[in-house]
Amino acid sequence: MSAILVTGTVAPPASAEPVPASASAGQETGLDREALRRSLDSVHEAGMYGAYSAVRDGGAKWLGAAGVADVRTRRPVHPRMVHRVGSITKTFTAVAILQQVGRGRVELDAPVARYLPGLLPDDLGRRTTVRMLLNHTSGIGDYVAGAFPSLVQASPQSLDEHRFRRISPPELVRFALEAPRTGEPGQVWSYSNANYVIAGLLLEKVTGTGAEAYITRHVIHAAGLRDTSFPRTPVIPGPHSKAYEALYGYIDPPRDYSVYDMSWASTAGAVVSTMEDLNRFYRELLGGGLLAPAQLAQMRTTVPVTDAEGNVVMNYGLGIYAQDLPCGRFWGHDGAVFGMGTVSLSSQDGGRQLSLGFNLMKYQRLDANGYPQPHAIDYAMGSHFMQALCGPSAATAKGSRPPVLLPTQQVLVKR
Repeated sequence: MSAILVTGTVAPPASAEPVPASASAGQETGLDREALRRSLDSVHEAGMYGAYSAVRDGGAKWLGAAGVADVRTRRPVHPRMVHRVGSITKTFTAVAILQQVGRGRVELDAPVARYLPGLLPDDLGRRTTVRMLLNHTSGIGDYVAGAFPSLVQASPQSLDEHRFRRISPPELVRFALEAPRTGEPGQVWSYSNANYVIAGLLLEKVTGTGAEAYITRHVIHAAGLRDTSFPRTPVIPGPHSKAYEALYGYIDPPRDYSVYDMSWASTAGAVVSTMEDLNRFYRELLGGGLLAPAQLAQMRTTVPVTDAEGNVVMNYGLGIYAQDLPCGRFWGHDGAVFGMGTVSLSSQDGGRQLSLGFNLMKYQRLDANGYPQPHAIDYAMGSHFMQALCGPSAATAKGSRPPVLLPTQQVLVKR
């Protein structure tokens, strides 16, 4: 396998987001709680071990859970479980950087070398800007294959060997620089965790504070989040599910990776949260509670990201992306770590929201070309996704393209 978690489809950059229609255009008002419950139950019935969901429409909210947190004991999941949210961490990190932009300590279009001289090779450091890190157009490769080399052979050996390994951000950057480049700075969009590890190092340099400590104080606490943190140990703090990784059938039965040293994910993916906290975070962010209007506008300046057929699956900004659904435009991010997946989306005004977490990853099988094939779970999650954000009529509208649930995790696995 050449990639497991992090390769994305490539698209040329654009300068700004398209102007959306009304944030809630086409949405049905109110929550059909029974339909939400049925659609989440269907996700479990389709084969997902456990899933939990938080949906909001204005002042109304619905919390639901279906399935089990532990396949051996059959302990059930519940809606307020703490969950590894993976790359949703990138939104938190981008907010922290943009706060520094607002204070005049960082310029988005300044070269990385201004803040971190010597971290990147001279020419690369001068041509790569802070903005390119945050919108994934730097061309810097990812570090996952370097940190977990057995994945290239479709083996979980390095996942098991490195459960308790501490790995430093500079070492992650070194792995990324040893990986093939995906393009010249500013040339193409290509998803890389390394961009956000470098952003974390930059944050530390300009604030004089550890990146995780700064984000905790100025983003997590500022948003009023009570169950969100960078864990200090390999154990998820608070009540949580196990995290089952199937690796496209190469781990059979799926193995639990809930106890794991997440230093490998750092400021790119180490945060844990609850689905309610994620909804609150994006509501605060989109409502202007964490960034000044100028910085929030920069955050929502996007580049288009397309799939293999040229369809735009999202428009990626600075640590946040937009997805256009039949009922309007939604902002947020998704995340995937070994054994846990998450998606969190909000309408532009924060009025309609969904955060969904689940505890079995890479449950699909691969075709002869290395593409994951759609599974019944994918269709069931798509139905819940559309029910939560658009209501039943949009979810069943003929001719509507199904949503891409984890657009940053689009992968091509070569064997």
